[in-house]
Amino acid sequence: MPAPRITMRKLTDILRLKHQGGLSHAKIAAALGLSKGVVGKYVSLANAKGIAWPLPEGMDEAALERLLFPSPAKAGRFAEPDFLEIHQELKRKGVTLQLLWGEYAAAHGQRALRYSQFCERYRRWRTAQRRSMRQHHRAGEKLFIDYCGPSVPIIDPSSGEVCDAQVFVAVWGASNYTYAEATRTQSAPDWIASHQRALRFFGGAPSLLVPDNLKSAVTRASRYEPELNATYADMARHYGVAVLPARPYKPKDKAKAEVAVQVVERWILARLRHHTFHSLAALNAAIAELLAELNERRLQRLPYSRRELFERLDRPAMQPLPAEPYEYAEWKHVKPGIDYHVEIARRFYSVPHALVGQRLEARVTATSVELFHKGRRIAVHPRHGSGAHSTLTEHMPRAHRKHHQWTPGRFLNWAQAIGPATLAVIRGQLEGRPHPEHGYRACLGLLNLSRHYGQARLEAACRRAVHVGSPSYRSIASILKSGLDRAELNDTPETTALPLHANVRGPGYYH
Repeated sequence: MPAPRITMRKLTDILRLKHQGGLSHAKIAAALGLSKGVVGKYVSLANAKGIAWPLPEGMDEAALERLLFPSPAKAGRFAEPDFLEIHQELKRKGVTLQLLWGEYAAAHGQRALRYSQFCERYRRWRTAQRRSMRQHHRAGEKLFIDYCGPSVPIIDPSSGEVCDAQVFVAVWGASNYTYAEATRTQSAPDWIASHQRALRFFGGAPSLLVPDNLKSAVTRASRYEPELNATYADMARHYGVAVLPARPYKPKDKAKAEVAVQVVERWILARLRHHTFHSLAALNAAIAELLAELNERRLQRLPYSRRELFERLDRPAMQPLPAEPYEYAEWKHVKPGIDYHVEIARRFYSVPHALVGQRLEARVTATSVELFHKGRRIAVHPRHGSGAHSTLTEHMPRAHRKHHQWTPGRFLNWAQAIGPATLAVIRGQLEGRPHPEHGYRACLGLLNLSRHYGQARLEAACRRAVHVGSPSYRSIASILKSGLDRAELNDTPETTALPLHANVRGPGYYH
């Protein structure tokens, strides 16, 4: 069974990290949870089609998919051996590569590799397997991120309530230059805000962020393919960086963060253990003062401080920050109902009616709601506004759009052009309801009657309906159908007295 094609969002991330971030295929593969071969394959495919980064103007994910994959890819000429299974089988006594190749060739026939190629590919696969090696950090490449284990109590002076503040730590791989601050929680808003303040503190961004596997960063932890929190991934794209979470239970992947956390705990938090803080601002002011001292201290075995190394190594190599800071946004999957609206926080937002039933993505900020289909933005609404619905006229079906264009004033002008009786009926339809729009359907019905019977007959029918005290659409339609509009009106209302009868109950019967 062929490997499934990667999503267009991952493909665009590959192109961005390759051409804008300047990362190697191995780094891109690790950041996106792909193999290096897959990264190379899609980079080559994009190069062959003349696609680089940024994408050509107007090209969305659907257009990119049509360009790169105009038809299903053809199957490879040779069947790929299962080298992991081969490797396990070779551990058995008496099993050789010659024996396993024979079984492989018998199973695949003419699509089998020759024995020499079979052996060569297995050796390459075995050589490429994981090795434990010392990490070497390039300047400006990695920023390691974690939280300290101990928290710092903040006491509310009025109520005595204690809040345990969390301490965020970020450290550069090459220079060990460190940033630390306290936040109330480790939730996504605090996590994103700490990143923003850290990047402002450094004055630039790395190529790679290496966080731990907390929920604010990783939705689903995995050794091979972690799933990033959508908001965290959105922030990374805004700053042009990749995210490479540390593997679960692999402290070697974040050794820099482990050491930096230990240093902050010993040189900052331990020195503040006898202090009492009544606000988060006071705690962060104390941390900032000791942090400056920490970054100015000379490192052991090196005649440099963290700040000096940062200015020498990381600052010249890091990426500049974008002109606008990242605006915190939450992402969620939504599906419009038959009224072509999606619900977000008990408010409804319209999308193009053709997308009813489609799976969409919503990007929700403090001020706006953006809706996307296959990576293309299809609608933008203000987050808060009057009413429970936010509906754009261009999203409506044609029939709904014509209905939406009617207003009370338009109906009244139309009725006035016909006659005073029609105007009285229309005004009653609009004013006798909780909201004018509730009478639009009846008004449109009367408009259709004028097209069928003519304006003169409609005016006469409305005059009779008002005269008999029944100015409704159904009554007027009945008058026109029966031809009563042509009959002369009496001066007195047409009322019929009920005959006296023993079986007719009076009003006293009900009290």
